[in-house]
Order: sequence, then structure tokens, then C-alpha cells
Amino acid sequence: MDTVLDPRWPALVARDPKADSAFFYSVRTTGVYCKPSCAARLPRPENVRFHATVQDAEKAGFRPCKRCRPNEDSARWEETIARICRIIAEAEATPQLQELAREAAMSPFHFHRTFKKHTGLTPRAYAMAQKRLRVRKSLGSQNSITAAIYEAGYNSNGRFYAEANGLLGMTPSTFRAGGPDTSIRFAVGECSLGSILVASSERGVCAILLGDDPDALTRDLQDQFPRAVLIGGDSKFEDLVAQVVGMIEAPSLGLALPLDIRGTAFQQRVWEALKKIPAGTTASYTDVARMIDAPTAARAVARACASNLLAVAIPCHRVVRNDGALSGYRWGVGRKRALLEREA
Repeated sequence: MDTVLDPRWPALVARDPKADSAFFYSVRTTGVYCKPSCAARLPRPENVRFHATVQDAEKAGFRPCKRCRPNEDSARWEETIARICRIIAEAEATPQLQELAREAAMSPFHFHRTFKKHTGLTPRAYAMAQKRLRVRKSLGSQNSITAAIYEAGYNSNGRFYAEANGLLGMTPSTFRAGGPDTSIRFAVGECSLGSILVASSERGVCAILLGDDPDALTRDLQDQFPRAVLIGGDSKFEDLVAQVVGMIEAPSLGLALPLDIRGTAFQQRVWEALKKIPAGTTASYTDVARMIDAPTAARAVARACASNLLAVAIPCHRVVRNDGALSGYRWGVGRKRALLEREA
């Protein structure tokens, strides 16, 4: 894109301080990167590159401007966001966006954008994740569900029960009992990549595991769903397994079956982004971080990929290192390479 047509160029020309947490720019002729509000002489547009983060600019070989000190400013924002995260985690009730913005000394819009950029989550999503942790902890420590509800920060039973299934994946009483009513059917078979285990809850396929040892795959399933009742699949379930095996053999076809995707809010955002990577192509962890508007969260993206239980259905095999090299894969780099070769 021509620099003058980039929507960030007008903010640079205007020296807009509101854009300081949105992007940085570097100048090819000086080798320096700056904040948009930097008072330095306006560079020629053909010499300008834009960067989402300080890390991106420095990785591209640019050094921080000694006048506007963009690296120090970034550290200050990180300290502010870390403080806001502590406030959210310690609050009895979910703080309002306006309250958090005032605490951070930003406008609500600017704060919302900055918080999401640094954490990968909106303030509301982060608060819900903290509430989920409190609910699980209180249900495990209190003698009654009512006491647990108020300890978790809810002011009424009705609101808690309205959100309980989304927070726990089951009713509170089932959670306290260890999830005995959660049934998962599974079967182990063979495919061209070795052994495969397919598991499904009433909501959809919840695990597709690959490996060399069928017993190890079964133990892995038990570890991932310790509260569930595992039931061996019947002949009807074998049809579902056959569909999954067909996807393994031809991964570009995808899987036309409902999925039961379980993970944190951030993990689910990453996994949804992975499903948008076209078959036959790859993306880096940094690319995926940008896709979810969290450009500094490449390492967190890698951890989310490693936590994926749905091999190929959520195509974490399409994510590679920035230099294009194959990095670690939950089910082995050899299988990752084989899947990419099939798609190519």
C-alpha cells in the first residue's frame, strides 16, 4: 500500500498523541523508529514503514528515537495494563469500562483498544475469565452453592445460573459432583499418520488425538477430561471416526461435523483464527497474533496452538515460525510436515 494512502499516515502528519499506543513508524534513511506524536521532522512517505509494536520495529532492525523514546512509553503502557488487570481480578463485581479508563487516565475508546492490544482480550472478556476462575474456586471451597455464588461476586442467584453453563460447561451441581453426568464417547483407530483417537460429547467432537500408542492416546483423553464418563464407541460411532479419518487423509476438505471446543477466551479466539487460514497456505505465530488484534501475543498464540485437542479440524499444523521453518507440533513435526505436503 502507498504510504500516503495508509490510514495511519494522517495521524503521523498530525502528530496525533492518541495514536501513540496504536502503532509506531520507522524511517528507512535514519534507521530510527518513533511514536506518531514525535516532534522530529516529518519524513518522506516513501521512507516510512509502520509497525504494530516496538518489538516489530526492533525486529526489523530499527532503533528507538532518542527524542520521543517509544520503547520507554511502551513499557509504561504495559505497567498500566498490568495494574488494571490486578484491579479487575480483585474486584468483587465487574468494573465498568468508564471506571477502568479513568483509572488508566485514558478515554474509554483508547483504553479499550490499548487493553486488547496488550492482553489479547477485551476488558469484558478478561473480567469474564477472572469470574470463571472465581466461580470454580468458590464452588470447590464452599459448602453450599448459594454461598459460592456470593463469594464469586454475584448479587443474585438468577444472574449466576444464567451464566453458569457458559462459565463451567455444565450446571453448578454437576460441577461440584465432579461432572458425573458428562459423557464422552470415543474410539481408537488407525490412519496413515499412525493411531488416532476420536472423542465426542453431546455437543460435538471434542478431541482428535494422533500418536503411535493407542493406550497412550486413551490416557491422554482421561487426563484432558478427568471428570467425564468415558464410553467406548459403538458401530454408529465408527461412522463418525471414518469421517475424521477421511479428513486426516485429505485435510483440505475440512470436517463437516459439530465441534465441542473447550478453552479459555483467548485460546478460542486463536483457534477461530486458525480455521480461517486457507488450506495449502501457512501463517506465522506473529501473523495469527495480528489476526486476533494482539500483535504482541505471539508466544501466547504458540501456547494456544499447543493446547489444541482437535488435530487438523483446528489446523494448528498451518502455523509455522517467522522464518517459515516448522516448529513444534503437539503430535510431532513429522505429522505436521505430512499434513502440509498433502494440502500443498
